[in-house]
Amino acid sequence: MPERNIEFGKFGARGIKGHEAVARQLDALAGFVVTPITARRGLAARLHYLTRSAHAREAARAAGLTVTDRTLTAWLDGRRSPSKRNLERIETAYRTVRRHNVARYLLARLNRAGRGTRVEFHPLDQSQVSRPQQRVVEYRTLNVRRWDRIVESWAVGDEAALDDAWISEVVVDLGSQWGQYEYVTNIGFAA
Repeated sequence: MPERNIEFGKFGARGIKGHEAVARQLDALAGFVVTPITARRGLAARLHYLTRSAHAREAARAAGLTVTDRTLTAWLDGRRSPSKRNLERIETAYRTVRRHNVARYLLARLNRAGRGTRVEFHPLDQSQVSRPQQRVVEYRTLNVRRWDRIVESWAVGDEAALDDAWISEVVVDLGSQWGQYEYVTNIGFAA
């Protein structure tokens, strides 16, 4: 794609890739447990989510949490604590399973029976760019009706596919200057 930025930030512009901002918004809509995993309450909430049914345990194992049921019970009872490595595995498994579980709901919520969701593009921050190098970039809105590839890529955690889906299905619809919105300060949508 001809408009991809090669040296973003060379003159002092600040922002993040659009697909990263979208992933943040989808994570916020997914409603993850807020309490950190290092707190007893946060660990218990994640473990209960991952062990509440046979299907949830199976999904947790598929996501990388491969400890015995006896160990899980000891962690839940507070008799033992998981190692740092296991805490990371629990967090990864929790986020993977939660994303998978809410993906279908989010897809229906964002597509809204073909009506789509209004998306706000907040342009990159050029306050540190000298005047001659600044671009005229403005706040834009767009109604997105096709969320399937975006939500699917987010649910499996594939950043490259999410970036490709975001650029090819949404950002290109902004017109001839779509390359100016590859990096943004924020992407907003209320679903």
